[in-house]
Amino acid sequence: QLQLVQSGGGVVQSGGSLRLSCEASGFTLDEYAGGWFREAPGKEREVVSCISISPEMLYYVDSVKGRFTISRDNANNTVYLEMNSLKPEDAGVYYCAASVLGCIADMRRWKFWGRGTQVTVSS
Repeated sequence: QLQLVQSGGGVVQSGGSLRLSCEASGFTLDEYAGGWFREAPGKEREVVSCISISPEMLYYVDSVKGRFTISRDNANNTVYLEMNSLKPEDAGVYYCAASVLGCIADMRRWKFWGRGTQVTVSS
């Protein structure tokens, strides 16, 4: 079965850290761009970060630059999002996704999506 399996997330105090993982099953993730998206209550889903294929390039939304780090581990077929200095406004449901087309803006064209994981940041 072709799918992305997410893990990580949870509840953390403001200033804390979390690491999200996204493991591909049934396909090779290093053939795809990996993205992390966030859906906050009452807001539309937005891209948080993306890691492209070769040449590897990284993208971050301005609000997380310097605090979040996206990476991939091809041996484990996994993309990670390390989140540090978390703020209450970082809270939401985080989704990982894979795109054979690279880090494209149109979310409808991302081929695989994880089921989402909740991140809660208490102030």
